[in-house]
Formats: sequence, C-alpha cells, structure tokens
Amino acid sequence: MKKTGIICAVEREINPFLPHMENITITEKAMLKFYECEINGVCVVVVLCGVCKVNAAIATQILIDTYRVNSVINSGTAGGMDENINLFDTVISTQVASHDVDDEILTEGHPWLPSIYFNCDETLLNIAKETCGKNPNIYFGRMVTGEKFITDDMRDTINNKHSPLSVDMETASIAHVCYVNKTPFISVRSITDTATHSGLQNFDNNCTQAAIISKDIVLGLLTSISNNCRK
Repeated sequence: MKKTGIICAVEREINPFLPHMENITITEKAMLKFYECEINGVCVVVVLCGVCKVNAAIATQILIDTYRVNSVINSGTAGGMDENINLFDTVISTQVASHDVDDEILTEGHPWLPSIYFNCDETLLNIAKETCGKNPNIYFGRMVTGEKFITDDMRDTINNKHSPLSVDMETASIAHVCYVNKTPFISVRSITDTATHSGLQNFDNNCTQAAIISKDIVLGLLTSISNNCRK
C-alpha cells in the first residue's frame, strides 16, 4: 500500500493535522515522534522534525528507511520573498536550494547536482496543479532554505541570486535527502511574514493561521495522490 510522509518543523505546523488522524500508532526514533495513521483514508506517517536543516534531514531519512514512504510532503510556513507574495498566500515548490551553501559544494561534490537547485517531483507537481492550480492565493515556484531569519539586508542578496517566492529553514534539506534516495518530494508553505510585514512578531502572530492553510492544501493533495494511485 502506498504511504506518504508528512514533515512539519514546529508544533503549530503539525497540530492542525492531529484531529484528522485515525488508527494512530506512535513510535519514537532519534528523539522524534512518528505518527503512523490514516488521514481521509490515506496511509501517512507524520513527524515533527524540529527547526533547521539537520533535524529535517534526520526525519526524512527515517521516513524513507524505516517507514518506507513512497513520497514526502513538507507542510508548514515560510517567509515571503517575492513582492507579489502576500501574508497567508501559499507557495508550492517547483525548485529548492540552500541560500547559505556555496554553489560548488553540491555541484562538484556529492550529490553532484547539475545545478544548485533540487527539482521537485513532476508527478506531485502535476497533481498539485490539477488540485489547486486555480486558487489565486497559491503560487508555484522556487523556495530557498537557510538557517537564519531573513533580515532586510539579506533579502536583496538572496532575491538577486535566486528569485525565490519564499524562504524557510528546512525545505532544501528534505529535498536533498529525497533526491539521493530517489523519493518524490514537494513542499507546501504558507506565508507568515513578508518584506512589508517582516520580523519574528509577524511570524508568531500569523504562524497558526498559516499552518492551517497549509494543512488544508496538503489534505487535498493527499486525496488527489491516493486517487491517482488507483488509476
């Protein structure tokens, strides 16, 4: 049976999923809780990985090795980088990169990428576009990841190099692990802060609502993925 992994970084991102879980089995590995369950009849494993790239990578590898997930969805929140992205819009990843890693590290060494960007799975992207592509508050595009909260002086540098729609602290590491394991991956991130509404206060004020928006989109994707597998 097909199984999907869902990764959230903080409690406010995973909490919206908890009421939807049925037939739950909780196991602990590497100080993380993994929720094996069904959501709307779909087999999933949901994990709260914690903030930062290493934590996200640990959770992703365990999902793949131990729970044998067939795909991974990263659900959560992000900062908006493009000027057209507003609070509570949602970005679905097409490409992902680390903005704080030198380019040649991943192109001239393992995993020898053809470019600095990890491409998200085409099948998952097509399902996402069919499911929610007409929603005017959902954007498809590039995400970047780094382990610092973005300040105004960093914003221009990152935008000039990557032209991303959003920025967060985990997505690129999840994409990296999925890439080397040949596991389909996509990220769904709703916006808590922007250049106009910047700072940790906006993140704190908007995280819960943004996480619920992301959860709702992911639930729709799960149903579409399940239906696609039956064809």
